[in-house]
Amino acid sequence: MLDRRSFVLGATLLSALDAVAALPAQAQDGERFDAETVRNMARQLATKPFKEGNRSLPAELDKLSYDDYRNIRFNMDRAIWRGQQLPFEMQLLHRGFLFRDQVDVFVVADGKARRVAYDPSLFRFENGLKAPNAGSDFGFSGFRLHGRLNRQDYLDEIAVFQGASYFRAVAKGQVYGTSARGLAVKTAAPSGEEFPIFKAFYVEQPRRDVPSIVVHALLDSPSATAAHRFTIGPGDTTMMTVEMALYPRTDLGEAGIAPLTSMFLFGPADHAGFDDFRPAVRDAEGLAIIEGSGESLWRPLANPGRLQISVFSGSNMRGFGLMQRQRSFFDYQDLEARYERRPSVWVEPIGDWGEGAVHLVEIPTPQEVHDNVVAFWRPKDPLRKGSEYNYTYRLHWTWDMPTPPSLGRVAGTRAGGSDERRLFVIDLVDGPMPGLALDGVRADVSASAGEVRDVVVQPNPEIKGVRLSFAFEPKGTGLAELRARLLKGDVPLSETWLYRWTS
Repeated sequence: MLDRRSFVLGATLLSALDAVAALPAQAQDGERFDAETVRNMARQLATKPFKEGNRSLPAELDKLSYDDYRNIRFNMDRAIWRGQQLPFEMQLLHRGFLFRDQVDVFVVADGKARRVAYDPSLFRFENGLKAPNAGSDFGFSGFRLHGRLNRQDYLDEIAVFQGASYFRAVAKGQVYGTSARGLAVKTAAPSGEEFPIFKAFYVEQPRRDVPSIVVHALLDSPSATAAHRFTIGPGDTTMMTVEMALYPRTDLGEAGIAPLTSMFLFGPADHAGFDDFRPAVRDAEGLAIIEGSGESLWRPLANPGRLQISVFSGSNMRGFGLMQRQRSFFDYQDLEARYERRPSVWVEPIGDWGEGAVHLVEIPTPQEVHDNVVAFWRPKDPLRKGSEYNYTYRLHWTWDMPTPPSLGRVAGTRAGGSDERRLFVIDLVDGPMPGLALDGVRADVSASAGEVRDVVVQPNPEIKGVRLSFAFEPKGTGLAELRARLLKGDVPLSETWLYRWTS
């Protein structure tokens, strides 16, 4: 399912991106395929100069508007595996509008990969839109998967791969929100971001008795190639196990591993300048991190006045994610967008990724159609040309962290006041917060600049938790890093709340 924000995001990305070569067509009767096939392709491709590919389209598809593109609909009766009583089906996505790059899609069965041939009859061209001539072969722009999610007798859309290396998924009862990517390169760099593309997909035919589906993807860009293997299992949490082999074409010091992309327009702590009937507009409200030391961090997202980059360094990081914690309709009041049903996406590294840092990039935006938040992990040392790097992780498309820590957690951040004195109110729930006796409990609140005053800790029976509030006085500074948590003695009772204040 595609919406206007996806298209506008695509315009931002693809206008900055040179075309990537499409994979040469393989034999229609199938070629041998095994677990190493795509890795070998990526490894060999990395030894060759990057080549631009075919983005040309016929006139009837070259300048489609947003509405025209929506008039191209896949013929559901032609879905791959339709009528075979398998737990998944696949639908193809047409090229056009912002999605110009040809993507080849293969079905893997019986140890062979067969290319899905383009055919205009796979699609319905509605409201007077002219279909391409029979015999045309344009390839596709991506695909979407349908599986058993909300009902056992119906195949819901569970994931979509389309646009550069972007993909999205949902868990039971959710709607699309935060996206993931195969690889981020030079995000927020002065030289401009590079957007790798999934140029070919190999989708294994599902088995009747297995509730997951496997997708292989070949990624290419001027700086690197990569092979991805996704094992996707839908459910109350939709789980993706991602195995990536990365092959730099150049020494790569600005790689982003397991990147997530989301939208944050405003919320209770950041709504200045927005005259809107809704209390909050966001796909995700905060970045959560569990460091190798075990410390749990919560950083509320912001829509800053200028580009902001935050770096959270450490080793053996246990996980990070862009999370949507407030789940009531009344937190958003939007009957169409249903932000309360957007997925939280949690990255769980498998194995020790070593030293590195989680990077958070926040980009100013005046509209909710733009994805303006990016989070990813970057290794401390540059990735060297000619080497192979392997990263395995799980992506949890979920309602909450897979194993929430036993600490109190931030349920909401609110702020108000002026640039001379800002009041922050932080509500904490879960863990020891319900019924917490406040004797011996202290608030550890600090600021890198300015002054913290009037710290108050009090019960909040309305949420069965605790409210921490304090005033921050900048004292002439334009930027300050704020930090707060509850302790009893030296023992943390809550996760660590972090906030970047700017004038």
